[in-house]
Amino acid sequence: MQPYLRVWLFFVAIAIYKTYLCFFTEKRTRMNFLAHAYLSFGDPDVLMGNMIADLVKGKQIELYPEAVQRGIHIHRQIDAFTDNHPVTHETAEVFRTSAGKYAGAFLDVAYDHFLALDELNIPKGGWHAFSERSYNQIEQYGDIFPEKFLSMFMYMRSEDWFYNYRYGWMIERSFERLKNRASYLDDDAPVFEEFEQHYKTIESGYNVFFPELKAHIREISQTR
Repeated sequence: MQPYLRVWLFFVAIAIYKTYLCFFTEKRTRMNFLAHAYLSFGDPDVLMGNMIADLVKGKQIELYPEAVQRGIHIHRQIDAFTDNHPVTHETAEVFRTSAGKYAGAFLDVAYDHFLALDELNIPKGGWHAFSERSYNQIEQYGDIFPEKFLSMFMYMRSEDWFYNYRYGWMIERSFERLKNRASYLDDDAPVFEEFEQHYKTIESGYNVFFPELKAHIREISQTR
C-alpha cells in the first residue's frame, strides 16, 4: 500500500471514529433500536424515520420526505408511550440504584433483549432474516442519512445489533455505551450486574408492557 494511501485511510478512520463517539455522546439518543425497527411493521419509510428520529431536531424534520416524517412521529409515540407507562416506571426501579436518572434508558435496552427472545413476536422468516432485511432497507436511504447516523449504522450492521440483542454480551456492550455518554454516571456503575440480578423482574415487566405498546403503535400506524 502506498504511504499516502495509508495516511489517507488513517485520517478517514479517525473521522469515522470521532463521528461514532459524537453519536454516542448525544444525551437524548436512545439505544433500543430493535423495538423501533420491529414496530415499523415492515414499512421501509417508517423504519428509516424510526432509526433517525433522535437525531432530528425541531424543523429539521421538514428536510425529510413525508413518509419518513411519519416514521419519526411514530418513533416519538413509541418513546412517549414507553416513558409514561406504569410498568416502565415500576420496572425501571431495578436500575435506579446503579443508574439513577438514566434507569429508563437502560430499561429500554433490556426490553430489546426480551423482544429478541420473545417467541410470540418472532417476525416472518425469523430474526436473522428480519435483521438482514431491515439493514438492507435502511441502506436504501443512505442519501438522506444524518451525518451521525452514517457511522452509527456502520457499527449497527457490522455488529448485527438487531439479532445480537438476544445475547448478554450485546446488552453489556450497549450498557457500556450508554454509560459513556451519561454525564452523571460513573464508568464502573454496576448496571449490567443489576440487569443480571433482576432478570426475571425485567422479563415480567416486558411481558406485560410490550403487547400493549405493540397494540398501541399498530393502531396509530393504521389510522395515519
